[in-house]
Amino acid sequence: MKISQIYDFLDNLSPFELQEPWDNSGLLLGDFNQEVKTIMLSIDVDEDLIDTMQEGTLLITHHPLIFGGLKQLEFSKYPANLIQKMIQKNISNIAMHTNFDQTHLNEYVATQILGYEIAQKDGFVAYLDVDEDFDGFAKKVALAFGLPHAKCVKSSQRVKRVALTTGSGCSLLKSIDADCFLTGDVKYHDAMEAMSINLSLIDIGHFESERFFAQILHEHLKILGLEAIISSSKNPFTYI
Repeated sequence: MKISQIYDFLDNLSPFELQEPWDNSGLLLGDFNQEVKTIMLSIDVDEDLIDTMQEGTLLITHHPLIFGGLKQLEFSKYPANLIQKMIQKNISNIAMHTNFDQTHLNEYVATQILGYEIAQKDGFVAYLDVDEDFDGFAKKVALAFGLPHAKCVKSSQRVKRVALTTGSGCSLLKSIDADCFLTGDVKYHDAMEAMSINLSLIDIGHFESERFFAQILHEHLKILGLEAIISSSKNPFTYI
């Protein structure tokens, strides 16, 4: 099957036009006319992953390897070092990032990982009706995402309405209409801002909240009759 056919299927599944203006989802490396026999799914691209892939593989990732305009390709530096290896092995790459967040990832995490129905969707934010004790809810969330602990800003003893944005969503803080916000990459000043507006926060991790990308997409690719390989994506952080 040609990359163009796979791309069209992915575009129908999760339209690339839904991506944010700053995003770079789509075909990042390769040729639409290339025939593909092997597909691999991963959150990111790393050197070990490239080394294990067969030549001519189509790699579909969540995060784009190329975000902004590249002014040079110095092969000793990231991401040019990975791009060089991929070109040498004729590995193509399609990224499905913020478009997939909106159409699939947030919904899957809310319903399949946390086990709540979505009460409302607003772009990148899924709202859940919870009505639980904060401490118990926070521990349950940490367990669901495999976190060693729940890193929280506790602004109330009870949680009734929860907002969820997988990945990194703290830029949305001011627009959140809930008691508690679940998202990743929470920084110190994000926590201070949340406290000032009486919003509880639980950091669900960037990798931990998005690591389901491959298994979600894998099920949809079966419809095409294509068998994709799910890579063992690595979290760049280690908990000691």
